[in-house]
Amino acid sequence: MKFTLSWLREHLDTDAPLERITAALNAIGLEVEEVADRAAVLAPFRIAHVIEAVQHPNADRLRACRVDTGSGVISVVCGAPNARTGMKAVLGLPGAFVPGTGITLKVGEIRGVKSEGMLCSGRELGLNDDHEGILDLPADAPVGEPYAVWAGLDDPVIEIAVTPNRGDALSIRGIARDLAAAGLGTLRPQGRFGQEPVAGGLPSPLRWEVERAEDCPWVLGRAVRGVRNGPSPKWLQERLLAIGLRPISALVDVTNFFTHDLGRPLHVFDIGKVRGDVLTIRRGQEGESFAALNGKSVTPGAEDIVIADAAGVESLAGIVGGEHTGCDENTTDVFIECALFDAVRIALSGRRHGIHSDARARNERGLDPSLLPGGLEAATRMIQELCGGEASAVVSAGAEPAWQRDATLRFRRIAELGGSSIGAEEAVASLEKLGFAVRARDAESVTVAVPPWRNDVASAGSAYRAGGADLDQFAGLPPERAGIAAAGVDAVEAECDLLEEVLRLPGLDAVPPVSLPVGSPVPRPALVPAQSRAGLARRVLASRGTLDCVHFGFLAHEAAVLFGGTSEALRLLNPIASDLDQMRPTPVASLVLAAGRNAARGFADVALSEVGGGYSDPSPTGQAAVAASLRAGHTPRHWAEPARPVDALDAKGDAVAVLTALGAPLAGVTVTADAPGYYHPGRSGVLRQGPKLVLAQFGEIHPRVLAALDIAGPVVACEVFLDAIAEPKRKRKAAPELSAFQPVRRDFAFLVDAAVPAEAVLRAARGAERNLIAEVSLFDRYAGDRLPEGKVSLAIEVVLQPRERTLTEAEIEAAANKVVAAVSKATGATLRG
Repeated sequence: MKFTLSWLREHLDTDAPLERITAALNAIGLEVEEVADRAAVLAPFRIAHVIEAVQHPNADRLRACRVDTGSGVISVVCGAPNARTGMKAVLGLPGAFVPGTGITLKVGEIRGVKSEGMLCSGRELGLNDDHEGILDLPADAPVGEPYAVWAGLDDPVIEIAVTPNRGDALSIRGIARDLAAAGLGTLRPQGRFGQEPVAGGLPSPLRWEVERAEDCPWVLGRAVRGVRNGPSPKWLQERLLAIGLRPISALVDVTNFFTHDLGRPLHVFDIGKVRGDVLTIRRGQEGESFAALNGKSVTPGAEDIVIADAAGVESLAGIVGGEHTGCDENTTDVFIECALFDAVRIALSGRRHGIHSDARARNERGLDPSLLPGGLEAATRMIQELCGGEASAVVSAGAEPAWQRDATLRFRRIAELGGSSIGAEEAVASLEKLGFAVRARDAESVTVAVPPWRNDVASAGSAYRAGGADLDQFAGLPPERAGIAAAGVDAVEAECDLLEEVLRLPGLDAVPPVSLPVGSPVPRPALVPAQSRAGLARRVLASRGTLDCVHFGFLAHEAAVLFGGTSEALRLLNPIASDLDQMRPTPVASLVLAAGRNAARGFADVALSEVGGGYSDPSPTGQAAVAASLRAGHTPRHWAEPARPVDALDAKGDAVAVLTALGAPLAGVTVTADAPGYYHPGRSGVLRQGPKLVLAQFGEIHPRVLAALDIAGPVVACEVFLDAIAEPKRKRKAAPELSAFQPVRRDFAFLVDAAVPAEAVLRAARGAERNLIAEVSLFDRYAGDRLPEGKVSLAIEVVLQPRERTLTEAEIEAAANKVVAAVSKATGATLRG
């Protein structure tokens, strides 16, 4: 929302300087985004007198001018067609920055003629879009004076950010009302275009019809005959230009003026172009379209509110008018529309058609429902003053909605919720200054009548929404923006609305910071274990030497095919790049592609990791949280051991490390050889808890995949499915049972079939004597000479931990025999001699 300081002072009687006004706006919640000082920008530009303008000797379209700057005469080359002898113009001297072109002037020579300055157009000065010629000033303009001061452009322009619930702050009068309530002056009576009734002796040539009362509860209109439409007066043009609006004509500029001055959008129809004698407010129909005033064609649908005449649609209600019935220099009779539309439908229509207009911004936030008659009278008075004409009687449809509502504030809540010491008297005074009328008051509370311009107080949105629309379609909109009325609004919400007003008026910076009460001396963890898994997995993989990566969640369809992700439901309809058109089935795919890019640049040996999503279908459960790692090439060179190619066990080590850190029960985890097809079928595995639950998978990437991506192997990877890991049971940890007795270690070497997994041997040994065996680990595997064909030797270490007394040799021997028997029974192994 933009406004000039002088425009604000028309509504606010104050002598406060600009700095105090902007500080007060920030303090009461109307955040100042920018203060534009046009006088400072245009300070280098002066009024000059063109003493002589003759044809350039070497250019047909240029003129050589002698210009009086007030302090001397200089030579200026000008290409404007209206440059002539004797005119007054705006001159920029060397060193001046031209805001409309972004250049800095300097002395030059154009086709052999020296040019020591620049005669400027309105567009070059950033004032308007006129570039047909230089500014032609009146003959009495003082030569040598700063142009900005003479033209009244030394009026600062303030821009504030308006939150979606504060529709009243999209009017200069609403801003002035807030500042006056904050003690920065007095709110003036409305200016010369007051809201007193204008005599209307003529019958109106048009009347209203409304098909659905919920779309438009109330609409007014009146004709003004015999108007003379032309350019607006200078003061009105300057105000509109200052806030970034282009003056069009007096009739149109009047509607733009009141849109910003009172926050009351209006529209004027050229009666001579309206077909029939009825304007109908209805829904759009199939096949209808119209050319809008913004230069685009609009095709309204069955959910859009339109204004139509006998021949068809003429306006998208509350958003943009149509070219066909727009006013031009030939307009003599106009019809002024002043309506109250369904805020929700205006918001949805504007979003649907992508139209952002000043009218839409105000209509979708909710308007003052009581302002329709006053806004229409003020606009009529201004049109008559600027364009003449005779007004007709007012025609209407519908009636003023019942916007009246009360809200109650309990004084103790100021301290309880706001932490403030504002007293009851000050709180009531603040509400009264803002326009709230006291209905009832006692020592504990006050009940006030909410003013009609505050649709955000004691209501979830527009106070005049009549209902009737399917509210499910508005679920995506914030309630205050959508304008959904709440029949019987919760009293607590209404009280909080009043509390906000009481707290902000003395200044938001005056609200004391109050800490929340401490629930416990020991703070609870910010994240539950399930939420902290991703960060912990990332740290574990980084500690194992991998570089953490962040990739897009999509990749090329051709690459996704190699990793099994070919579902058309996961194809992107509008990808950000042609090679990023498929949701990735696994982060491993992104890591393999990253390894290929590194290898192409001379870095073949890499260790990468990523914690991200893998996608199997578009349902809410179709995304898996995966901690993935990848290793390519060889292990790092080291003096203690030679470098070697990475293998599947490196990937398994990453997976086991993550599972261990996340508390997965590894004692019950089994390994199966049914990894997905992008892994090598003989060099991969799946870590399972039970027959169905997959915790992780690992292995060497299939040579076919690497060949398709032109990547040299070996490349190994693992995936840990974070959501599959059960959350540890929450129970009080007992003191650790630390035995005072020395553990006993025994080694066993078993001869088993090569097809028997080492895990089966370890599991059998671990279960042989559960109360005594503390740990079992594999430390050697041998296959080769002096062993039968198809056999391997697996050597394990078993740790026996006594708890009550030192073990005797006989007890140790008995435990060892149980281990041998258990392994032999489970795997068919024999103890190697």
